[in-house]
Amino acid sequence: MNWTRGIIGTAVTLALGCGGLGYWVHEQNGTIKEANARAEQLQQRLDATGKELTAAHDERQTLEAEAEEVKRAVEAERRRVEALEREKEQAVASQRTLETEMRKALASKDVTISELQGKLTVNILDRILFDSGKAVVKPEGREVLSKIAEVLATVPDRQILVAGHTDNVPTSASRHLYATNWELSTARATAAVRHLVEQAGVDPQRVGAIGYGEFHPVADNDSDEGRARNRRIEIIILAQDVLGSRAE
Repeated sequence: MNWTRGIIGTAVTLALGCGGLGYWVHEQNGTIKEANARAEQLQQRLDATGKELTAAHDERQTLEAEAEEVKRAVEAERRRVEALEREKEQAVASQRTLETEMRKALASKDVTISELQGKLTVNILDRILFDSGKAVVKPEGREVLSKIAEVLATVPDRQILVAGHTDNVPTSASRHLYATNWELSTARATAAVRHLVEQAGVDPQRVGAIGYGEFHPVADNDSDEGRARNRRIEIIILAQDVLGSRAE
């Protein structure tokens, strides 16, 4: 009987032990599943972080490339501004030299020189250039125009506009040639241009002629002195890109 009890006790113990082992295995399986799930979540987070890092790296490279491009653009703009400043300084110096040389060449009370906004204007009263009501350049006028042409030869990049002006007295004596002061002023401007080109060697592509008649006076036409000042030829030395504009 004792050995029977022993066998039964051993069997019960084994049975209880097997039950505990199954429970432990079940618990371990659950733990393993949880660990695998956490590992998968961590891997997903790791993959997402890697993608974010890659995107951040790409964005950084893009921003660095854009920054370099902006840097190059800023440098190019700086060089452009410096070049413009140099051109401006050279233009100012050239303008001063031109004015100085023109004043040296034209020492006459009937010739005045003025500068405004980069335009140099040589104002010649008509009594030097023309007889009353006529558009043929006199010898004294040809001498003045030739001196002007010599100075103009030193600035071949400048354009020249020759403008004729009259007083408000109608062209009665020469009406058969010039119906109005517009025709007379234009003919005088053209005569001055022809002398500059044909006799003094100025490039014709640099020169233009225009007549304003009596409509741009610089003095009152109610006096002899005022009318004399209004009868004039203006030689306006312009920048190369503004031929055709007139002095204000």
